[in-house]
Amino acid sequence: MRRITHALAALALASAALTTAAAGTADAADGSWAGCPYGAVCVYPQNQDPASSPSDVFWSYGAHPLHNQYGNHWVLNNQSGGAHAHLCRGSGGTDCVYDIAAQNGVRYDLGPINSITLDRP
Repeated sequence: MRRITHALAALALASAALTTAAAGTADAADGSWAGCPYGAVCVYPQNQDPASSPSDVFWSYGAHPLHNQYGNHWVLNNQSGGAHAHLCRGSGGTDCVYDIAAQNGVRYDLGPINSITLDRP
């Protein structure tokens, strides 16, 4: 009986490991990065490290307002084709102070940042 119990436990452990490995490869297979879909720019909750689940996901080019974002946040640019994202002090994408190239990310204090732009290459 003890051998059967150990065998079932080992099988359950192996199954869990396989499920975890499959989930990790699914992230890479669809182009997502740390939960940020391919083609998007993502902002993560304050002090989430490592970045794993975005609180904001932006898809369209242009300026997007940021609300109630204070302290350090990861911002990942998972856009394609060389598209950039900019962190801007002003509303509507003005007074931009940081450029994030495609397939790059930054941990940044978003307190003084009021908008983010997604820009075509």
